[in-house]
Amino acid sequence: MNITWYGHSAFRLDFADKAVLIDPFFTGNPGFGGDRDAAVRGVTHILVTHGHGDHVGDTLAIAAETGATVVSNYELLMWLASQGLKTFSPMNTGGTADVGGFEVTLVRADHSAGMVEAGVGFPLGNANGVIVKAAGEPTVYHMGDTDLFGDMALINEIHAPQIGIVPIGDRFTMGAKTAALAVKRFFTFKTVIPCHYGTFPIIAPNADEFVAAMEGEKTKVLVPEKGKAFAA
Repeated sequence: MNITWYGHSAFRLDFADKAVLIDPFFTGNPGFGGDRDAAVRGVTHILVTHGHGDHVGDTLAIAAETGATVVSNYELLMWLASQGLKTFSPMNTGGTADVGGFEVTLVRADHSAGMVEAGVGFPLGNANGVIVKAAGEPTVYHMGDTDLFGDMALINEIHAPQIGIVPIGDRFTMGAKTAALAVKRFFTFKTVIPCHYGTFPIIAPNADEFVAAMEGEKTKVLVPEKGKAFAA
């Protein structure tokens, strides 16, 4: 598996004949790093953790360009379908589905989920983390936006993710120290990748505090270069 980070919470997973985007926030993302054309080329699936604009991002446009299947919670997908989304696979918290050659599980995240239009907010289902399992590949857990919660221990017990993608930016998610505590207390990741930082002035500008809080741990902390794929 190759993984590419594009800034904020946007990632691409490439394995076998699949190319999977997670939370593809490109347009309007001041922290976007990489070539958009390369980022969307050959995409087969888009996974969206929750219904906030900085995670839904370019989902509709990319799905229209590529024909990719969009996987997310039911309410968010029905809203996207009302705006023209054609190919999607609805799920909800706790469910697992084969979405076309690999499995996705939606797990709990402690966060809100909804859009605001004309000053009025409306909910779009629950916020989730996503677990990606493919034969012969490491299991990936993208936490989405979340705080620490004790049932993370059960997520580790049930799914045994080897790669964790963890928000560290504070204010809207866990901060660096809390995220490091979550990783150390609840998970047995081989590799942890911080995200949801360095995008807007009101969240953490870099991953330095998280890296320092993880010093001395067996888990490898990987702070990737934006737009550059690395082997998992």
